[in-house]
Formats: sequence, C-alpha cells, structure tokens
Amino acid sequence: MRLGILSDTHISTDLKILEDLVEALQDCDHLLHAGDYTSFEALEALRRHRGFIGVRGNADLDMVRQQLKDKEIIVLEGYRLGLIHGDGLKKTTVERAMETFKDDEVDIIVFGHSHQPLIQTKKDILLLNPGSPTNKRREKYYSYMILELGASGIEARLCLKAYK
Repeated sequence: MRLGILSDTHISTDLKILEDLVEALQDCDHLLHAGDYTSFEALEALRRHRGFIGVRGNADLDMVRQQLKDKEIIVLEGYRLGLIHGDGLKKTTVERAMETFKDDEVDIIVFGHSHQPLIQTKKDILLLNPGSPTNKRREKYYSYMILELGASGIEARLCLKAYK
C-alpha cells in the first residue's frame, strides 16, 4: 500500500501547486495530511483524492477545523498509524506528537507543524514529518513523503522539490 503524506500546505488562494501535487500522488492508495491547510478550498482540493485522511492544524480557519479531528488513528496493512498536527506549548514538536499517542499502541506517528522533514524512530515508533510542499520556512527544499506499507516491511521516502 502506498501513501502520500503532506502537512503545512498553508494555501489560501492559489491552489495550482496543491492540485499538481495531488495529481502527482494519484497513484497513492491514501493521502494523509497532518494539518494547516489554511483555507477550506485547500481542504476540498485534497479531499478529492480517493483515500484522503486528515487532521486539523493550529493555523486552519474555523470552517476547516470544524470538518476535521485533532487526532486520528488508522490501521493500514496491519500497521497502526497516528496522525496529529503537533502544535502546542512546551516540549518539542516530536515530544508533543509522542505524548499525544502515549496511551495508544501505534507503530507510526505522522505529524507536521515544524515544517522540518523528519524520518526517525523513537521508542520503537516510526516518526514521520513530511515538512511542507509549499511553505518551507528555513528549509532549503519544499517536501512531502511517500510511505509504502506491506508484509515485507515499511519504506518511507522524503521527496524534495526546489521550485524555480
């Protein structure tokens, strides 16, 4: 099973980059988004993907936040995935993501908020932050992830893009 993973798209009006990204990820079985769509139009564009699953972020408008939960746990190919944005006070984004699922048995946690891509294991949990495909902040590249889940294991890949 192939998953496209996004976060922190922060798009208000120009949906062209987002629509191009959704088209590039059309071969994915699911599209996960870890929050901060910013606009309702961005959320709707992503929801067109057949396997969309998303959570809300701290920068989302109320009409977006009302459509989504803070946290999701999904089971795909026998793996339990936790999905969260990761914002909050105190602690690092990684620590907040881990804390959110401390009482849940998860194999993978997907989160965003920091705009810093990350593939790391901690306490036997795979932590994935795709960065941002549209708002890289201090990072050199825009980014998203592809996650492949199967009986033979997990493959997580960071995809980088330098728009000219």
